[in-house]
This record gives sequence, C-alpha cells and structure tokens, in this order.
Amino acid sequence: MTTLTLAAAEEILAAAHQRAQAIGKAVSVAVVDAGGFPIAIRRPDGARPLTPDIARAKAYTAAIMQRPGTMLKKWQESQPVFFAQLSQLPGAAMPIMATEGSVTIKKDGEIIGGLGIAGGTAAEDQKIAEEVLESLGYELEFAAWGVSAPGKD
Repeated sequence: MTTLTLAAAEEILAAAHQRAQAIGKAVSVAVVDAGGFPIAIRRPDGARPLTPDIARAKAYTAAIMQRPGTMLKKWQESQPVFFAQLSQLPGAAMPIMATEGSVTIKKDGEIIGGLGIAGGTAAEDQKIAEEVLESLGYELEFAAWGVSAPGKD
C-alpha cells in the first residue's frame, strides 16, 4: 500500500505554488491523505483569506469521493439534494465540492489522497492541479462511475 508522505505533499505544494506564480496567481493549496485528513495546507502572501478552506474542501472531496471534482459535477447537477446531504453526514469532515481544482492523487493505480487548489479561476485551479500531478508522476485517468477500470473485472 502506497501512502502519501509529508515530503511528497510538500513537493506537490511547492510545485503548485511555482506554477501559480508563473501565471501571476496567489493560490492556496491543500493536500490530504486517502481518508481526507490534511497533510499540508499553504496559503501564500496575497491569497484571499477563505482560499485555504476552499482548497481543503476540494482536496477532501477528491480523496473521499475517489474521483476528481470535474467528474462529480454532472452527478451533483443531476442529484443536488443527495450532494447537499453528503456534507451533513455525521462522518463528513468537510463540504463536498464537485468543482475544478479538486483532483484525486493516484499512484500505481491506488488512490492515495486529494489535491485542492483555490484562488485562480476554475480553469486555472484545474490546470495547475493537473499539470503539477502529471509532472510529478501521478496518474490522472479515472474510470467513469459504474465502469470497471481496464483489467479490473
């Protein structure tokens, strides 16, 4: 079983902040483990005050729902009451945010955490998250809901 270490989380944070600076954005970045528990959260100078909480909720969603936020959007749109209730469950630590900038961290076919980016536009948050994870060797492919991954019957 692969785990997401503090060193790996800090590497993700540093890479995300570097990419955000390159496009002139101050974004908060959160990395959580597979259970949605925070490993590292960083809000740089200039990032808006609420962005660390948003980034954490995005990372939490990607980890516990085991899919990137963009894959959850249609499901949320078709069943808004269900999604609203998810955040009210006794075990829910954070709101469920099916949105851009919420990306599941996957290595060697195993979900090991979630990454949340907040502070840019939705497209910027998503692009930073995907580029960083891809550059660090994490997987970005996920089977659609109810569809087995290739070779996993």
